Amino acid sequence: MSIEAYPIEVDFPDISVHEASPSGIAYVHTFDSGLPGPHVMINALTHGNEVCGAIVVDDLLRRQLRPRRGRLTLAFANVAAYLSFDPAKPDAARFVDQDFNRVWTAATLDDTSRTSSELTRAREMRPVIDTVDALLDLHSMHEKSKPLIVAGPLQKGSELAVKLGTPATVICDEGHPEGRRMRDYEGFGDPASTKNALLIECGQHWEHGAVGVARDTTARFLLLAGVVDETDLPAGWLAPLPAAQHIVRVTQPVVASSMDFRFAAPYTGLEIFEKAGAVIGWSNGEAVVTPYDNCMLVMPSLRQLRPGVTVVRLGKIEQTVTRSDTAGL
Repeated sequence: MSIEAYPIEVDFPDISVHEASPSGIAYVHTFDSGLPGPHVMINALTHGNEVCGAIVVDDLLRRQLRPRRGRLTLAFANVAAYLSFDPAKPDAARFVDQDFNRVWTAATLDDTSRTSSELTRAREMRPVIDTVDALLDLHSMHEKSKPLIVAGPLQKGSELAVKLGTPATVICDEGHPEGRRMRDYEGFGDPASTKNALLIECGQHWEHGAVGVARDTTARFLLLAGVVDETDLPAGWLAPLPAAQHIVRVTQPVVASSMDFRFAAPYTGLEIFEKAGAVIGWSNGEAVVTPYDNCMLVMPSLRQLRPGVTVVRLGKIEQTVTRSDTAGL
């Protein structure tokens, strides 16, 4: 796969005005309505070059959105990485020392012998995240692909994704070999907990369309949680729902064992291979093939290629849910 240089179609907001916050944690703003309700968090900048979420959170803070019920946290996560963004090297701002979205276990965060810019920031944010009931983590993708929901491995995640209603593809997966994501942290990843989380991949990092997806899914998440009313939200943020959602179970990652990995074609994601045994790439000269019929490629990318990195995940469509199916939800 050739590494395409995508144009930067959006402006990166100046978030410095949001450093001081009521929570006492820089760039993490929590507002309490004083009335019963869930604690809902909209998180941006888990990766520093994924700007669509930052645009949405910046806008909501400037508009002074406040919850009518429960609590609302609006947060920018890896600010240090964001502030390092250089248009000449746009992928370099994903993180400073390590992927912020691979450190989310209690054991990792408790292990003070381990230090990094990202671990320091995760430990700062942890006291707030520990109190969150419903998390929406806004992301974007290296390649120009259709948006999707990452719902995690549990049924409660896919059920929440269907209630949200968009995007049209819901990915159910176990995460990454490198470490646990925020959306799987503690109660979010516990089937016995009422806490829940979704991660939205809104589109390619710097395309206009990704911002529209981030706005739509944020608005719908807040309404679904009941912390705001539709009249509280900016006009035009809600977009039409897709006619159906595909629930896709990731069965396995394809992990690079060296720098010698290439795809068979310029895949962008959600491609479906009808027959098992289709060659999708080569690793160390050996063919990588689809393990079953109707295999879907999930987020293929070589931009972060190095040993141990997942270059694509393989998924199978488990269910297609139409809007009529969700009428009673």
